Amino acid sequence: MPPIDRVLLVDDDSSVREALGQTLELADLRPTLVGSYIEAKDHITRDFAGVVISDIRMPGKDGFALLHYAQSVDPELPVILLTGEGDVPMAVRGISEGAFDFLEKPCAPSDLVAVAEKGLKTRALVLENRRLKRQVEQGDAAARLLRGVSALAKRMREEARAVARSAADVLVTGEPGVGTAKMAEVVHLLSAGSMAPFLKYPASAMTEDSLAQAFATAKGGSVFLDEIAGLSSPAQFALLEELEPHDRPRLIAGTYADLSKEAAEGRFSPDLFYRLEAAVIRIPPLRERREDIPVLFRHYVSIACEQSDLPVPEITSDVISNLMAQDWPGNARSLMNAAMRFAMGLTDGEAQEELGLAEQLAQVERSLLIAALQRHHGNATEAAKGLKLPRKTFYDKLARHGVKAEIYR
Repeated sequence: MPPIDRVLLVDDDSSVREALGQTLELADLRPTLVGSYIEAKDHITRDFAGVVISDIRMPGKDGFALLHYAQSVDPELPVILLTGEGDVPMAVRGISEGAFDFLEKPCAPSDLVAVAEKGLKTRALVLENRRLKRQVEQGDAAARLLRGVSALAKRMREEARAVARSAADVLVTGEPGVGTAKMAEVVHLLSAGSMAPFLKYPASAMTEDSLAQAFATAKGGSVFLDEIAGLSSPAQFALLEELEPHDRPRLIAGTYADLSKEAAEGRFSPDLFYRLEAAVIRIPPLRERREDIPVLFRHYVSIACEQSDLPVPEITSDVISNLMAQDWPGNARSLMNAAMRFAMGLTDGEAQEELGLAEQLAQVERSLLIAALQRHHGNATEAAKGLKLPRKTFYDKLARHGVKAEIYR
């Protein structure tokens, strides 16, 4: 968590403003000096890592207006009011309206620093509590999204957590279908910038201008470029320039290609490759972690049933054995497709070639008929009503798909 040491100092008198600013700087604080409500409001955000010190009497909107604006953005942002001679009752009124504290001008440097540091400590506690609350609400994204019981799955989760804690750019590698985009999302969710944008783009579609726009939009967050090997040469050089500033979004790149080979053969920028090589997460294919297949399959079946409002079918030991005997060249994507077909009662979990539209529609219709019969315990009349079909039409469809109502009673 960055240090909580910023002070937004608001005073229309430039000499007072500069003098107070120097006092704060000498105390190793970071003041931002502005002379009006209009200038100040642009600096006030819900995650502002500091406090506001504002004069009460200013032309236009005064310190009370700024106090009320700050409270509308974040009621827990400390606002300290500066009062002139005779304005103490006004400052007391400010306290009753939510100001953190007040100081009389001219104030001793020690008093200014003491009140500012008191407010900063309070702000630090608020922001830390919010961070901890977000962690509890989000849970451990690695455990939640990267499922598996194998040693390789555990190591993959540990790598995601370790990389996320750093500020390094990340390269996620693996075969087609392993889920590089999901891993990128996990790294983002575990990082300090988890509340900032997470933007995903196909690298092959990116130009110099679109890269610049992406990095500007994802301020404080992460930019994921899928299949980075497809980035054009001009875009690769533009990306290197985007990676120069320190206060930029994190780059997470995904690839199925061997980037070292691509760089050696002149198809990928060596500078960009070496930049990404510092933090690499390899997602192992399913054939290397077969013990994860049952866990993932059950999870995917559960999701498919929930999305389609279908009952969860029994997953027998024979089904599991069949699944684990396969190599799954399409990895998690193929297993997910098999789980969806299994949830609809179409297969026993085997990987199959992709079907045409008519065949897929027929399979979906069959699964809906079966689900309706299961919900109504094999009562065809009630199942037909549930699907808003005439009874004869319902029976015709059962016959066409070879479904017998009586077996669901």
